[in-house]
Amino acid sequence: MVLQFTDRGIYCPAGDFHIDPWKPVPRALITHGHADHARPGHGAYLATRTAAPVIRHRLGDIPLDTITYGEARRIGDAQVSFHPAGHVPGSAQIRVEIGGEIWVASGDYKTVDDGLSEPFEPVRCHAFITESTFGLPIYNWPDQAVLAADINGWWAENAAAGRTSVLGVYSLGKAQRVLRLLDPSLGPILTHGAVEATNRVIRGQGLALPDTIQVTPDLDAKAHSGAMVLAPPSALGSAWMRRFGAVSTGFASGWMRLRGVRRRRAADRGFVISDHADWDGLNSAIRATGADRIFVTHGYTAQFSRWLTTQGYDAGIVETDYGGETLDEVTEDDPA
Repeated sequence: MVLQFTDRGIYCPAGDFHIDPWKPVPRALITHGHADHARPGHGAYLATRTAAPVIRHRLGDIPLDTITYGEARRIGDAQVSFHPAGHVPGSAQIRVEIGGEIWVASGDYKTVDDGLSEPFEPVRCHAFITESTFGLPIYNWPDQAVLAADINGWWAENAAAGRTSVLGVYSLGKAQRVLRLLDPSLGPILTHGAVEATNRVIRGQGLALPDTIQVTPDLDAKAHSGAMVLAPPSALGSAWMRRFGAVSTGFASGWMRLRGVRRRRAADRGFVISDHADWDGLNSAIRATGADRIFVTHGYTAQFSRWLTTQGYDAGIVETDYGGETLDEVTEDDPA
């Protein structure tokens, strides 16, 4: 096998490296900067140049080397290259070739161009390791223009009623994606410190984001009438929100497709948006690889692998420590 599945993560014996390992290893190839894929403690790291600033922001002064998309690099007896995954800025699928056999570890991905991340590019291979966070037919994402109209309409309605809009978004990826959907003419955009810290990293890479105001202890939040506030899910319902007075809360997640989840989040509105592929995206991505062997990781693994088997694939489940976009996770580092 080109890649093996071990208790430390996905391992390539020919190159003596791991991909997104969850336990410390000598050499780690990292698909993107979310906390379940980029972890501390490895001897050496390799990631795309675009992913590197966020990884350094989160992990500190680590031995991190960078690579550009499509650049071929020899590691031991393996040839490796990174290709856009469309998940968050800098996210990558990792292609590993040994003796003409090609495997691709996708990390997390989505196939819709969000205007922020480098668009997903299918990579032809013999074996494909796919996530299945939203691997059921009920999961399908609305058009971005429709989503923008819904969020901005909710914001305008709240502002007219004298309420502050507070939207729960994960600090890396979804926060910046939502920012680019907002209409700044509707009012000021305020951000929680965790969101703004990531915004600074993203802006530092030359990616354009609307102007924002960080919520600090000395900020008179009530003076920013009709504001939109972007905060990590952990802030919703916390004492941090009391400063805003009358609020309407929203939550942005693919899980909003499920009935009852909004009530579990105690949110007034739910917006269906995810940085993971929906059902159609998963299936189209797999078809585009041309792979016969499919390894299904985190999410609806049993259901999705069964479906793939009915479609003629040699599909199996791989147990990993990746979180996907988990339903119960409420921390700011939840991978969106």
